[in-house]
Amino acid sequence: MLIGLGLGPGDPELLTLKAVRILKESDTVYVPGKLALELVSPYTDAEILDFPMTHDKTTLDTTISNNADVVSAEARHKLVAFGLIGDPNFFSTFTRLKRQIRERYPDIIIKTVPGISSITAFASRTDTGIDRSFVVSDGSLVTTKIVLKARRPKRIKEDLIKEGYSNFIFAEKLFSDAERVTDDIPDTGDYFSILHASKKNENNEKKSQGG
Repeated sequence: MLIGLGLGPGDPELLTLKAVRILKESDTVYVPGKLALELVSPYTDAEILDFPMTHDKTTLDTTISNNADVVSAEARHKLVAFGLIGDPNFFSTFTRLKRQIRERYPDIIIKTVPGISSITAFASRTDTGIDRSFVVSDGSLVTTKIVLKARRPKRIKEDLIKEGYSNFIFAEKLFSDAERVTDDIPDTGDYFSILHASKKNENNEKKSQGG
């Protein structure tokens, strides 16, 4: 099994308890750089995998492919953690690595554990309270929309279809005993609900280096 493990923004005290546990339990831990290595070092030994900071597609594709081979060889029979700064699902090196592994090694189970992302870390450090809709961009096309407090998810879905969105996931009360995650979008949701919408060309976005 492979776990993409969020290590937070860089403060050792902002690692989650779950992240620390997984670091201790994993047979092998990989990280993409020295800062991540420093964060995990109190709990385990780790190996740095090189991810060059470049926009050259050939170099990026070769690097991701080679690292996917390395990680998959271990993850097929062991518990492997890939620890990285921030959150593994937001503008992350792990997203591209995960995509490559799922395409070439579909038998490997892949999960992610969230970490404090740069978005929430920024809000905290700059004393910025955000209580209205906002846009996060890396300069690429907007192909994803996340709607919080989706009390009428089916109605929201219908409106988003008109905007070109075609793939939808509904989630409610995440990480609780009453958690619900489904692509069968219900008529109603509660306060702790989220609707994720994406367009068909989501995987064709501009390549950017992160994590």
